[in-house]
Amino acid sequence: MTSSSSLSLDHARFNMIEQQIRPWDVLDPVVLALLDRVRRDQFVPAGHQALAYVDMELPLGSPAVDGEVMLAPRVEARLLQDLAIKPTDKVLEIGTGSGYQAALLASLAQRVVSLEINETLAAAARTRLQQAGIGNAEVRAADAAASGFAACATEAPWDAILLSGSVAEVPAALLSLLAPGGRLAAVVGQEPMMRATFITRTGDASFVTAQPWDTIAPRLRNFPEPSRFSF
Repeated sequence: MTSSSSLSLDHARFNMIEQQIRPWDVLDPVVLALLDRVRRDQFVPAGHQALAYVDMELPLGSPAVDGEVMLAPRVEARLLQDLAIKPTDKVLEIGTGSGYQAALLASLAQRVVSLEINETLAAAARTRLQQAGIGNAEVRAADAAASGFAACATEAPWDAILLSGSVAEVPAALLSLLAPGGRLAAVVGQEPMMRATFITRTGDASFVTAQPWDTIAPRLRNFPEPSRFSF
């Protein structure tokens, strides 16, 4: 990368933080510093570096692999901030995609396990994380929703779970994998109305839910959908 290209990306990253991220109520100084430090352009597919800091979803592959995309930067940042990751947290991410969100999570948490249903994307994400010097994030190729979320249960309980995509509803099987005080973040609902949903486990069978903001995100594959029968 030439020095002029690097300066251009630095400027684009600054603009992303100031013009996209802050206006979306991402004001945590730790998160803002992290967004400046972890270079999103190192995680986008080849040929898309110039768009790394644009306010849009980016296709993962050309054409997009199974329709998968990187979420818009402001959505990634707000989910990260509101999930309130702690340095002692063991985190599960479902939907690795490019590996960028896993890199952000790993920079705040003790350990991250990220599940990606597409083996090609999983392999690419592993390489990007390694190149970025992220050593506490493990990417596994797995269908998170298969066999009652068996792949998610291997190291449960989790202090935090992030679904990097939308679902019709949060499965109870996932909530059962949260540690006491654990948090789950997901985008829940049907287009055109989805809500960022944060669920905290407050007891063996008790949970508190907050839905502080609206957004839209592509579906995670193989999660259950409600019946669409009409009478």
